[in-house]
Amino acid sequence: MSSGLAGTPVLILREGASRSRGQEAQHANIMAAQIVAESVKSALGPRGMDKMLVDSFGDVTITSDGRTILDEMDIQHPAAKMLVEVAKTQDDEVGDGTTSSVIIAGELLAKAETLIDKNVHPTIIIDGYRKAAEKALETLEKIAIKVSSTDKKMIKKAAMTSMASKLVSGSRDYLGDIATDAVLQVAIKTANGYKVDIGNIKVEKKPGESLTDTKLINGLVLDKEVVHSGMPKRVENAKIILIDAALEIEKTEFDAKINIESPEQMDAFLKQEENMIKSMVDKLIAKGANVVLCQKGIDDLAQHFLSRKGILAVRRVKKSDMEALAKATGAKVVTNLDDITKKDLGFAQLVEERKIGEDKMTFIEGCKNPLAVTILIRGGTERIVDEADRSLHDALCVVGDIVEEPKIVAGGGAPEMEMAKVLREYAETLPGREQLAVMQFAEALEVIPTTLAENAGLDPIDIISGLRAQHEKGKTWAGVDVDTGKAGDMEKAGVFEPMAVKKQIIKSCSEAATLILKIDDVIASGKTSAPPMPPGGGMGGMGGMGGMGGMPPGMM
Repeated sequence: MSSGLAGTPVLILREGASRSRGQEAQHANIMAAQIVAESVKSALGPRGMDKMLVDSFGDVTITSDGRTILDEMDIQHPAAKMLVEVAKTQDDEVGDGTTSSVIIAGELLAKAETLIDKNVHPTIIIDGYRKAAEKALETLEKIAIKVSSTDKKMIKKAAMTSMASKLVSGSRDYLGDIATDAVLQVAIKTANGYKVDIGNIKVEKKPGESLTDTKLINGLVLDKEVVHSGMPKRVENAKIILIDAALEIEKTEFDAKINIESPEQMDAFLKQEENMIKSMVDKLIAKGANVVLCQKGIDDLAQHFLSRKGILAVRRVKKSDMEALAKATGAKVVTNLDDITKKDLGFAQLVEERKIGEDKMTFIEGCKNPLAVTILIRGGTERIVDEADRSLHDALCVVGDIVEEPKIVAGGGAPEMEMAKVLREYAETLPGREQLAVMQFAEALEVIPTTLAENAGLDPIDIISGLRAQHEKGKTWAGVDVDTGKAGDMEKAGVFEPMAVKKQIIKSCSEAATLILKIDDVIASGKTSAPPMPPGGGMGGMGGMGGMGGMPPGMM
């Protein structure tokens, strides 16, 4: 960018920098966002397809999870990256609906572009979108079906819906039970409803067996084996002690020299070390513990003493597992062996080492009131186990959302059609050009049922016009039934989703769309070039050559 001043160009931006402004900038941003939305579109719904993503190391991921797809795609364009953030927010907040939020955000931008071409100012579109989003959220609250936080049957239906579009859909009945039981097990009742921390549900993956051998364990599974071969591999009625200290003699921080002049002194020195370790172990035995789980190391001698007393010990347990064990068994994590009391011990009916696949794992089962549980996922191949993990994560989040906010809506694009209908009526009450933006918001929402129909190989135009007619007649839950290939009553079909997920979709996609629409000038600095040669290298000063093409960064 330069302007001639008495024949000398005045450079404002660095050489190699590029700038696009006005409609050109908006068009480029909207197009980039649309391409991202297109890339996940075919993964939506029970008839959606999976994506195979290969990273730079050649690792393969097969998934239909919106967030995973966008995370693995190496997206360069700054506006496209914003849609990746939409998926991320959606996943962190409610755990499901990532694909839908990205598709709607892309559609909102596409609709906005048609208005910009008709010379409607972006600010007016943004105001219209904001009003439409508020009205849509209001509508969701109105149509939501209230359920009980502990209504297993309804909650399981929502868990199954979230897994219907995944690779594991064939086993969703079985996995739905596991997800529901796991979340209800860790839900904590508070004054205003239940609280669920999905972090208390640990998921362990081991290829082998099949998906239906996935189990919910009322306790924890540690990916560790018992430290000493002489220790028992199975302890019933376990009294568990959790130690965050090393059962070994700590090396001193500073160098110390000990002068030993006779064999007796050497013997005494070694005896002293042995006695120190023995006294550590004796402290544990005195409290009646028969299972020791240690976050740090356990010395060979300590292992020997423990195994002689028939105590099962595991070392180098992860910190997160120690916290979960404390919740599950009721034990306290002890850092100082002198302070242990009998109250610090936890309880489990069974602690056992089992061989799963190639590895040995330690199971801690049958805890009294486990506020932390484990799901052990099995499956034919590593890819299936990974995808089952992602699908279960979505299902667990969905169940957690409903337990915390017990309101659900039917799926199959029904709530989107209902919101679109309400928004059209609302648009007619607005003066000026904002009503155009609200109308476009309504149309953008219809992209969900349209995509569901397209992915199922149905004719979207027939389906959408049929759905519109049914919603006009007051059938709130009319949606795309992909099994029959027609519009159907999604409530009767038992397709349910948490209202929390739908609300977050509207919030995140409308905010992302307005953020991108507000941009009218993109200034990209030139690509950094190779560092200049060291002084005296003769070639110094060549450093500024990079980015000579002046091309804006790649679209994708």
